[in-house]
Amino acid sequence: QGAGAVAPGALPSSPGTAGESARIEDTYAVIDQLLARIRRTPRRTSFDELAEHRLLERRAMLRVHAHRRPGRAQVPAAGWVHGDFHPYNLMYGADSTEPLAIIDWDRLAIRPRAEEAVRAAVIFFLRPDGSLDLAKVRAYARAYRAATEADGEELAAATRRVWWERLNDFWMLRWHYELRDNRADPQFAAVAALIVWWTRNTAAVRDAFSG
Repeated sequence: QGAGAVAPGALPSSPGTAGESARIEDTYAVIDQLLARIRRTPRRTSFDELAEHRLLERRAMLRVHAHRRPGRAQVPAAGWVHGDFHPYNLMYGADSTEPLAIIDWDRLAIRPRAEEAVRAAVIFFLRPDGSLDLAKVRAYARAYRAATEADGEELAAATRRVWWERLNDFWMLRWHYELRDNRADPQFAAVAALIVWWTRNTAAVRDAFSG
């Protein structure tokens, strides 16, 4: 099962309620904690400089876009989803262009299927400069809607909720500064740039998923 897949017995067509979206007050606290850690670093690196810049930028963005926080919303379909569907969790054979297996199922859960599809797309089609390849997103979304019978409204709502989730998320920096785990560091520049680009191109991204 891949992004937004529905497994037997998962009540795939039953409506559900999307959980509460991130609270800005909680995000501000995380930003302050991360900034404090960075500023205590005795020998700052280019990663530290970029991290501080992005944290300050994100705090300013949250102030501007606070009114766009999604509320608790009804979702038309939920099902078993992978929870972390991206290229690094796909295994290919030596001579195959089709994936042979999907790995890393520790986040498997019943969740809104369209949100999982949006999360996967923004990982698969992220460019190094932090923009999305919207032509590929559009083709992917059309195929997804055709396969699942999800409509444009469902995808538009999911896109907004995932945008807000990304705006409030700092898991890569928390790995780096709190867990001393640097495995995600190479991805940080593009992922941090994505939310800035996405916020500036909200309508175009929504239309690519829902149009």
